[in-house]
Amino acid sequence: MSEETPADEPFNRASTSEPLPPVSENPKTAKDAPPGSGSHEDRDGPVSESDALRSLSEGTGHDETERSEALRAGAIADLIAQRLNSDASGTRIGTLALFNDTVSFGGGFNSGGARGPGAARAGSASVLPMDSVELVEYTELFIQPDNYDEGLASLSEHRLLILTGPPGSGRVATAVNLLSEAMALGGAGDGGCHRLLDPSVLLEPGWTPPVKNCGYLAVLEDGPAGMGEFAVAFGVRTGVGPGAGVRQLAAVVAALRASGCHLVLTGGHDLAVAAAGPGSESVALHRLAPVDPLVIVERRVLGHEGDTEAHAKLRQLLESTGARDALREQPAAQHAVRLAGVITSEGDVAAAVVRLRDPSGQVHAWFDRYRDPEALSFALAAAVLENSGYLTVADAAVKLRTALTPPELAPPDLRFRDRLGHEQQWIRLDFTDTAAPVVRFRSPLLGQVILAYAWGTLDGRRTAFLDWLRGLLKHSDLEVRARAAVAAGVLAWADHHYAVHRFLTAWAGSTSWPLRQAAATAFGVAGSHPESAAAVWELLHRWARGGTSAHQRRLAGTAANSVGGLLGRDSPHRAVAVLRAALDHGDDWGTLPSVAWGGVHLIHQGQAQALLDGYLEWSQPQDLSPMVAKSLSAFVFAVSVPYEQPADITEEHAGVPGVPLLLSDLHRHRHQLAELWARALARRPVQDSALPVLREWIDTYADKCPGSLGTIGELLADIASRPGRHRERLVWWLKKWAGDADGPSANAAVLRRVIDRT
Repeated sequence: MSEETPADEPFNRASTSEPLPPVSENPKTAKDAPPGSGSHEDRDGPVSESDALRSLSEGTGHDETERSEALRAGAIADLIAQRLNSDASGTRIGTLALFNDTVSFGGGFNSGGARGPGAARAGSASVLPMDSVELVEYTELFIQPDNYDEGLASLSEHRLLILTGPPGSGRVATAVNLLSEAMALGGAGDGGCHRLLDPSVLLEPGWTPPVKNCGYLAVLEDGPAGMGEFAVAFGVRTGVGPGAGVRQLAAVVAALRASGCHLVLTGGHDLAVAAAGPGSESVALHRLAPVDPLVIVERRVLGHEGDTEAHAKLRQLLESTGARDALREQPAAQHAVRLAGVITSEGDVAAAVVRLRDPSGQVHAWFDRYRDPEALSFALAAAVLENSGYLTVADAAVKLRTALTPPELAPPDLRFRDRLGHEQQWIRLDFTDTAAPVVRFRSPLLGQVILAYAWGTLDGRRTAFLDWLRGLLKHSDLEVRARAAVAAGVLAWADHHYAVHRFLTAWAGSTSWPLRQAAATAFGVAGSHPESAAAVWELLHRWARGGTSAHQRRLAGTAANSVGGLLGRDSPHRAVAVLRAALDHGDDWGTLPSVAWGGVHLIHQGQAQALLDGYLEWSQPQDLSPMVAKSLSAFVFAVSVPYEQPADITEEHAGVPGVPLLLSDLHRHRHQLAELWARALARRPVQDSALPVLREWIDTYADKCPGSLGTIGELLADIASRPGRHRERLVWWLKKWAGDADGPSANAAVLRRVIDRT
């Protein structure tokens, strides 16, 4: 055989003697070359074959970023979609219509009383006595929290105690028990316990207890609205000194002493902040410690006695029905009391647990209670960025709050962490080995329901929220960008039609690559839900079949990117159909890079079989048509991209890092790969990119992947056995690489001997 390069073979034509052009001997030359001087994706009209192939070989400046972010975002989207569609935890979204405001929730947020603090206003009466039934309900099975004795001592000494704790924590029950015991210790408690229906009367000069020798309970609702006049008196959020409020409470203490009375004023975070301010040394302040909800259930069901067998039986019931997990997610005392009531009445415990774990009810009740921007901004930031560090979430929440409030002269004094145990009880901070706290919801589905509920109900704030979400897509942290894209997918799932026309189409056709990637991730999340899957697939097919303008080309590219992720893993044949439609645009080659990357991502989803079948079908004519060259070019790109597993994410179809997945998986797809390699090596221009990739397989990747040199030899033997000049071509190039003066390839020499023997 002469040293002249064997000619390539035109498909379905006779061989010619035209020699092959020189091919780069360094397999990394093409990849390391700087990007072209201009971007072709923004031109109207068809993109040429040479431009598209150069884009694949040289890169557009986004290749590495695109690959890394797509894999990361796709993995996160996968996890989120599994949560949304899985019922393994016994939790499911859907028992509440998220956009139906006719749903109501009964019951107060106290820990077991039959009456809420505002349930018994009658005429102009300022107080309401508690009857014996209510007192027994609060006191008979009460469990003292930690430091209860300290609170009792403070109440006995000062006569007025400010007791603070989160809603539903049992603060009312604790207050009633403190009053009962303090009056008993004082020996003048014949007046019983009374509710003070309007706590603001305590701020009126000259107030005196209406009934002597009794205990008073005053309950402030949570939040700024609940604080009302107390916020002004104590200077909460105003910067005004709290002197007037403190002086008035000192007068209240004197009036209580003179009347032989005790008073517990209970509330949430705002009251705790106000009472701990300047002048607080004259006020007795006690913060309620949480009680284990499982202990509350045991006391409520078994009473003060309960033998070992009864306790074991109850624990088994709580475990088998999922009640234990439910109370870990919602540890407030009120939930334990309600669940204990179901057990003692021999109700359906499993059904009660399902209702308790339903995130829709929690979200609806929370949004009814908290409406200020500070609370909303952190809840929404956590819903988008769950499992991110606290500082990342807090910074995002500050930006969202700024968008939801009028401009301020000075930066606001925001302390989100202080409120987590009060108005944000559904969020917890988990401390990792690095000591940096991570924000997580107690229930795995809460974040998604919060996003859908806020999107459908906060009408005046929807635009600001969307602008903020889009801003997160430009964040320097890759994980923040990926989670923001996932959040957009949740919104698309909640209302597909509106989301597509409101923002997803604009993102998908944008000249900004991060926005296009965000749209692709969002479609992966939305399409994974049965209710929106059909609409998502129909839209992606329509975009893939679109025209050749720059905008339509970007839409087709986004469609190809979308199906390379979660959608393609679950429906590979539909994904391949979208890739074909996006690629088959005649002489317009503009969608080739996006389709090629979509194919790589589909391979990384474990769907190489369907994709390779598609490449074989599309290149079957083996003629000079653009579709054949495009298909083989996309194949060559797929075998050239090394696998890189996303950090901290375990993939089912993981390969050898730094080696193309189709090489480490060669034994599974050898027949398909042999045919596609043969077609790609047989003629130009695909041959120009296929030969450097083959040499990189031989010289670089074979040494990184144990045993792969032998499988490459089997692959080349399969190619050489085909009719035509395949053997002659392979022998010529292997000999040339083996004798390369600048870098002889020992592996090429080995493979040449393998082919000679066959």
